[in-house]
Amino acid sequence: MGDSRPGLDLHRIFSPQSVAVIGASTRPESVGRAVFGNVLHYDYTGVVYPVNPKTRSIMGVRAYPSVLEIPDPVDLAVIIVPSGGVAQVLHECGRKGIQGAIVITAGFKELGGEGISKEAEVLAAARQSGIPLLGPNCLGIINTDPQVSLNASFSRLMPQPGNIALVSQSGAVGVAALEYAQAECIGLSKFVSVGNKADLNETAFLAYLLDDPQTDVILLYLEDLAAPQEFCQLVQGSGQRKPILAIKSGRTAAGAQAASSHTGALAGSDAAYDALFAQCGVFRVESLEELFDYAAALATQPLPEGNRTAIVTNAGGLGIMATDAAVRYGLTMASFQEETTKVLRESLPPAANIHNPVDVLGDASDERYAAALEGVLADPGVDGAIVISTPQLMTNLAAIATKVAQVAGRHQKPTLVCQMALGEIEETLTILTQARLPHYHFPEETARALAAMARFARSRRRPRYEVKAFTDVDRERVKQVLSEVTRAGRNFVLEPEAHLIFQAYGFPTLPFRWAHSTAEAALAAEELGYPVAVKIVSPDIVHKVEVGGVRVSLHNAGEVAQAYEEIMAGAAQVEPRPALAGVMVQKMAAPGTEMILGMTRDPHFGPLLMIGLGGTLVEIFQDVMFSVAPISEQWAQKMIRELKAFPLLNGYRGKPPADQEIIAECLERLSQLVLDFPEIRELDINPLMVFPQGQGAAVVDARIFVG
Repeated sequence: MGDSRPGLDLHRIFSPQSVAVIGASTRPESVGRAVFGNVLHYDYTGVVYPVNPKTRSIMGVRAYPSVLEIPDPVDLAVIIVPSGGVAQVLHECGRKGIQGAIVITAGFKELGGEGISKEAEVLAAARQSGIPLLGPNCLGIINTDPQVSLNASFSRLMPQPGNIALVSQSGAVGVAALEYAQAECIGLSKFVSVGNKADLNETAFLAYLLDDPQTDVILLYLEDLAAPQEFCQLVQGSGQRKPILAIKSGRTAAGAQAASSHTGALAGSDAAYDALFAQCGVFRVESLEELFDYAAALATQPLPEGNRTAIVTNAGGLGIMATDAAVRYGLTMASFQEETTKVLRESLPPAANIHNPVDVLGDASDERYAAALEGVLADPGVDGAIVISTPQLMTNLAAIATKVAQVAGRHQKPTLVCQMALGEIEETLTILTQARLPHYHFPEETARALAAMARFARSRRRPRYEVKAFTDVDRERVKQVLSEVTRAGRNFVLEPEAHLIFQAYGFPTLPFRWAHSTAEAALAAEELGYPVAVKIVSPDIVHKVEVGGVRVSLHNAGEVAQAYEEIMAGAAQVEPRPALAGVMVQKMAAPGTEMILGMTRDPHFGPLLMIGLGGTLVEIFQDVMFSVAPISEQWAQKMIRELKAFPLLNGYRGKPPADQEIIAECLERLSQLVLDFPEIRELDINPLMVFPQGQGAAVVDARIFVG
């Protein structure tokens, strides 16, 4: 599905000196007419050639029957011919020496059946001709750079120039995004509709945009990722120079019903996307409104040093609403220094509130706003500000906007404006837009955008994480165990075998013996020391507790013998009758906090690691975190801290904190294990019994599936 080819030069697609529109048409309502008209009418600085064998000219421009008959070199071909003819046109483009192609034509993979084979032919033609291909089934591309000014799409809009790029997998969503950006006076640098991604995918365009001097913020609308690992490596390798915001549609848990482990049941494609985006520093958002709200702030304002926020308003109620929203989204209300409150007291009327949020009162003039904003932005304890203005008889919104712009421009701190007016405010919005001050309709969305800026600033300061490679592992032992499982024709690793695997990779395991008779079980218990647990071993029994296959806290040989007899007799009654392989006698773990560690192998993302509060109720409470392997020590610690149950691990109501270092180490070792052995399909360690800080942990129960 597509080719990222991050090193590919896409310059001729975005900045061609000449364009051939193959399939340009004289029919007013046709896509061919719309695309050619857009290239012609939006001041494209190059040369455009319409190609259509059935007409002499299109919109007053001479038409050519074939791209091969154009007398001059052509950089880019925009193809809008019937789907059956696209491959042949691409071969002609190759003979012409064209260096990029956009196939807008639909009727390929999205239709299934014959469309899939047609798309394969188109890709083969592009690869054979050495032409990077965008599409098919796409809207096209737009480059607003005045040096190019190319609208090679059938959008009815040409965005105003800006420093935000948008890549959309859906043409319809792309059109909606262009409309929204224009309505909100948000300029774009580039727009790309990737369509079916037969050749070039979002990662290829992301690589180009990360190096594009006209682009400071990158927006993505995705329905899937063609190459998740390459995408993540590219973003991480960029050093997060530019904010990347993404909408990923399709929040589903596909395949969970078929999963055998807790991890498989809880993980879905959406969990994988959440994990991948978090690890590589991409902000996932939920709507176009949120996408552009964040983008407008990140594209125009300096990043905050922290999350301490000041609010200046002429309406006390709105100040309270903004305060509530700021705290809800993770901001902290700044505490002013004495010097700041002194300045505010001297500058504002006696009735004004000089503490945060600052209320300059309903009759505030532009000068009063300026004095208040100057005071709070000068405070070293303020990292960013929100300015709220409401229309009242005594207020001049345009004058206030002018003063706010002047004051904000003198400080390297983000200032976001909430303009509550809905009437004739074109002059005000023009002032704010020209001053590069992002403006919002409501206090909540303003606070949410500033909080996003603070999160991005924090993530950009995050150090690069290094993945540790453990050398005290025995790969050969694991290979031997897995080979025995394969030879036996099983896809379920028996629990004693699973513990051998974890032992080989340095996990803290409990002493155990595999027993096949009452006498062996009693002898094993004597050797291990009491108390012990006895568990059924069977390739057909995954959930041992549900069939009465576990006995715990056994303190003498008689109890062990009785447990063995009862477990084996009970298992023999299970229908259909399972194959039985004895029992596992295991030293009991000391009391501790039960955690679950797990992995499920996503066919698209690879190993998806999970951590959560363990026990039998993990699927009910679903307090879990996912990450895509590999992970570093710092990322493992971050996964632990972000659990809702983290206060329990950190010491709660006088209880000692749990040994978080061993949990993180087990996560890292799990990451290495599942990357070293791709035949491991799913696994759970549930519970990992975690003891107080410095006392380690123990793998109590384990489940591994291969295949």
